[in-house]
Amino acid sequence: MADIKKSGKYIKFVIYLIVVVLVNVAGISLFGRSDLTANKVYSISKASQAVVETLSEPLTIKVFFTKDLPAPYNNNERYLQDLLQEYAIYANKFFNYGFYNVSAEEGEIPDSSRENQKLANNYGIHPIQIQVVEKDEVKFQRAYMGLVMIYGDLIETIPTITTTEGLEYTLTTTIQKMNNKIGALLSLPEKIDIKLYLSSSLDAVAPHMGIRDLVSIPDEIQTVVKKLNQKLYNKLQYQFINPTREQDLETLAAQYNIMTLSWPALGKGKVPAGKGAIGLVMEYADKSLTVPLLQVIRLPLIGTQYRLTDMEQMEDTINSNIERLIDINEDIGYLADHGALDLNGAAPNVPGRPPTQESATNFRTLVSQHYTIKDVKLKDQGIPEGLNCLVIAGPTEKFTDYELFQIDQFLMQGKNLALVLDRFNEVMPSGQQGMNFGQQSIFVPLDTGLEKLLEHYGVRIQQSYVMDENCYRQEMPAQFGGGERKIYYAPLIKNNNINQDLDFMRNIRVLVALKISPLELITERITQNKLKTYRLFASSEKSWQMRGRINLNPMFIKPPDASDDMHSYPLAYLLEGDFPSYFADKPMPVKEIDDKQNSEKKAAEPKTGSEDSDKKSDIDLSRIERKGQFLTVGKPGKIFLMASADMLKNNILDAGGRGSNAVLILNVIDYLNGREDIAVMRGKQQQFNPLEETQPGVKTFVKTFNIAGLPVLVVIFGLGVWFRRHSRKKYIQMMFGK
Repeated sequence: MADIKKSGKYIKFVIYLIVVVLVNVAGISLFGRSDLTANKVYSISKASQAVVETLSEPLTIKVFFTKDLPAPYNNNERYLQDLLQEYAIYANKFFNYGFYNVSAEEGEIPDSSRENQKLANNYGIHPIQIQVVEKDEVKFQRAYMGLVMIYGDLIETIPTITTTEGLEYTLTTTIQKMNNKIGALLSLPEKIDIKLYLSSSLDAVAPHMGIRDLVSIPDEIQTVVKKLNQKLYNKLQYQFINPTREQDLETLAAQYNIMTLSWPALGKGKVPAGKGAIGLVMEYADKSLTVPLLQVIRLPLIGTQYRLTDMEQMEDTINSNIERLIDINEDIGYLADHGALDLNGAAPNVPGRPPTQESATNFRTLVSQHYTIKDVKLKDQGIPEGLNCLVIAGPTEKFTDYELFQIDQFLMQGKNLALVLDRFNEVMPSGQQGMNFGQQSIFVPLDTGLEKLLEHYGVRIQQSYVMDENCYRQEMPAQFGGGERKIYYAPLIKNNNINQDLDFMRNIRVLVALKISPLELITERITQNKLKTYRLFASSEKSWQMRGRINLNPMFIKPPDASDDMHSYPLAYLLEGDFPSYFADKPMPVKEIDDKQNSEKKAAEPKTGSEDSDKKSDIDLSRIERKGQFLTVGKPGKIFLMASADMLKNNILDAGGRGSNAVLILNVIDYLNGREDIAVMRGKQQQFNPLEETQPGVKTFVKTFNIAGLPVLVVIFGLGVWFRRHSRKKYIQMMFGK
């Protein structure tokens, strides 16, 4: 009997052991996790899942991190490990990653760490200096924090990872870009030409210009091209050309904008007078890009200096230009005439002058990371085929009916418009008159013709600027009294006035507008055309309009006396649906030709005899019927409208693309191009979550309660305890008194 009980215990133990093993096996094979964060920060988005699920080449991610880093850098490594594990769950067999412990110290270190250190340096990952606080003492430490992605023969490096913000977005878009690049390279029917133009005549004058011997440049660039060819499937073709004739130099300057130099006899005739050219040209099909190799620097007092481009960066320069040349990104149209906002600067470029805060170079840089910007010139060429979205930003010149017709028909084809328009043209007075008025801008109402198109579609831009008491506050310098000054024409848009029902807007909590006009929906048109409208953001309830004579000097702007004159104004709309053509009941416009073009056209036409002219006059052209001229009702399309071109300038959009304003613009462009999943993923990096505005009455109540209310509650509670104890004491006395 005892043996039976003993064997029963062993059987139970074995059964329990088997159950534990099976539970662990089930836990490994049936893996699951739940991300409870609001923005799903620790879960990869659907776009990331799709990218790693469809890998067609082996992808290896090598992470180089120094161990035992202080906070917050140690959290970066932990977050990266969790993120790559999440990628691995959804990835196919081509995904692989590994972590390498790299010591940043020099001298006696383990051989394995020394090898990792050499490997990291070969990939362009070098140690950086971080600040460490230990025992109330500030120290500095060198550390490796970077990774490299190897996809097929392509290599992309992220040399420093000092923050986890936007890391998933960076990884996913880089992998996607590498995948597109491989496909584009493999499909090229011809090779990409890389031509170095370097005149041998420059060798004589180079020492006098303070630059090193130019003879080695052809071999150095050839070495770089050869190295890149191993990664780019041998799609590059290198050629060194020595232009010497004057005619060749003029042709190069005109065709490729290559730098040409000319000099008189120097050193009492030791260096003869001559001319030469220097530059690198990359060509494929009918496209070409020029890489300057010589920089001209003008320094005060010192004078003109010449500097060669750093050859160590030549590989990255050629690689990035190849991406532009073969159009690995989706094309996006940008209006480049009619006085539209210049992406190279707010005003015509001045040689040697860096972009200002008033320029839109940040917008161009951010969009170019994922799209190829195609200049659209309606006056000369029209809208090219193949574009899915057209951006029109701040035009100041009037459109002809034929140009409006092109925009209208672009929308009718089921394509999308991103309109960032100004209702006023800001003009700075010149001369003595401007000085008399303190150089204040003059705001002239704009009428480009786009306004009548928009009203036909169902939305109107009001001819005014929105002022808001909830606005940006400017820090005043001490010489002007210090403190803050409200900039009423820069409304601060908080989360309660931002539409977060749309996925790509969900994590945007605050925005800053600037010189923006309110929008108004035309309800009858919207209802008649069955359009969907989304108000993306609006001003606060404490805003009003400035009409008529516009004066944006903060010293002369005051809120209205009556609160009834204040209310919220819509500032950005998204319209979707089947838009009706503005030209549906109108004759099709024809392209207008100015007198000069008309005379040139007539001069080019062959002359005909009087007999032919008589025959032509007998033909009644009005009897010729024309069909299929244009679409009267469009396919489903989208229009984004915001009335402030300043929202695309550098003083609003940050260069890194992490600010809320930059995320909004990029998300809208992604949404219009069918990349909503990328927009949603970008929005996850928005960690700023401001508190809701508290009313003054609530603030007063909370202060009063904390100062006086809590002591009163303590006294009342103490009295309650005293009365309870006193009653209990009396009750006990009465019991024993009986």
